[in-house]
Amino acid sequence: MNTTHAPRIAVIGAGPGGLTCARILQRHGITATVHDRDAGPGTRNQGGTLDLHADNGQIALREAGLLDAFFRLARPEGQEMRQLDTAGTMLFHHLPEEGEQFKPEIDRGQLRDLLLDSLRPGTVRWGHTLEEVSGPAGGPRTLHFTNGTTAEADLVIGADGAWSTVRRAVSRATPEYSGVSFLEARFDDVDDRHPRIAELVGQGSAAAADGERALFAQRNSGNHIRVYVIQRVPADWITAAGLTPEDTDGIRHVLLERYAHWSPRMRELITGNDGPYVDRPIFALPVPHTWDHHPTVTLLGDAAHLMPPLGVGVNLAMLDACELALAIAHTDTVDEAVRAYEKTMVPRSTETARLLDGAAAGLLSTELPDFAGADRD
Repeated sequence: MNTTHAPRIAVIGAGPGGLTCARILQRHGITATVHDRDAGPGTRNQGGTLDLHADNGQIALREAGLLDAFFRLARPEGQEMRQLDTAGTMLFHHLPEEGEQFKPEIDRGQLRDLLLDSLRPGTVRWGHTLEEVSGPAGGPRTLHFTNGTTAEADLVIGADGAWSTVRRAVSRATPEYSGVSFLEARFDDVDDRHPRIAELVGQGSAAAADGERALFAQRNSGNHIRVYVIQRVPADWITAAGLTPEDTDGIRHVLLERYAHWSPRMRELITGNDGPYVDRPIFALPVPHTWDHHPTVTLLGDAAHLMPPLGVGVNLAMLDACELALAIAHTDTVDEAVRAYEKTMVPRSTETARLLDGAAAGLLSTELPDFAGADRD
């Protein structure tokens, strides 16, 4: 793209997808401004750990010039996986091979900081919650923020997640509840304060299920573990029980009843947490999610293809971001870039979404993962 008369590019959302897109654009001499609703980079906790795969997330980091820096931060030992039964007995145990780097773990906050630190100062405009995208389909588009400011853009990139505001400019689709809900519990200083849980989980993740409910635990950096209590329940199950998310003792009482037949060792994963629970009902976009082409607006990541959290979300978002940024850099017009990007992204995301449609319920299954047979203890 000729940068002499470069388009004004606005990225909405400073998550991994939005920041990856801005970084790769900058590496090709193209300016992009990222708008994010948070007041600053440290406003809220970014969540737990994730694995970046060699065939998507790592490709994006390579194009961003950050792959070596990622490997310095990543935890290859986090690829360890344990499947337990409700008594805490090991059913199988997968250990990564020496030097295995196919999908090492990294904390979401570390990944975000890596991307943020790679951008030119002032790239991200904090405290900008998007209210609406207006203007003709051919552009320019006007961004209206809740703080009363506006901005014009020749291309608006929606990287603003599950409840995307940008999505409304091209699609009427809204996320639908999957019927499965996560409740996050956090454990701190686990090796000293929670040694039994640390031993149970190991260096990576540990999962157990009984067909109706499940637990999934993951070690994070800094001696933390996050546990996700997974249930097939209404999205409002906490308020329906007369509780609030802040009522930790009340929620624990409900969970102890629901997991009463699990062993005391396993129930520690839902009762020994430090601080309140975090309610995370699982939503997904209808499959397939498509929209008519707009030359001045496009979507990436969860804004384009929200799916159950089964290890693909951030990886696909970063691959989307990479391909969109490269399309912008190597085509003559924004319209051509968006067409080229969507021609690849939409079929890929549709295929993946079809494979994962309804798969949130599979997290409750007692069946072992496909690779378990070779790694049973």
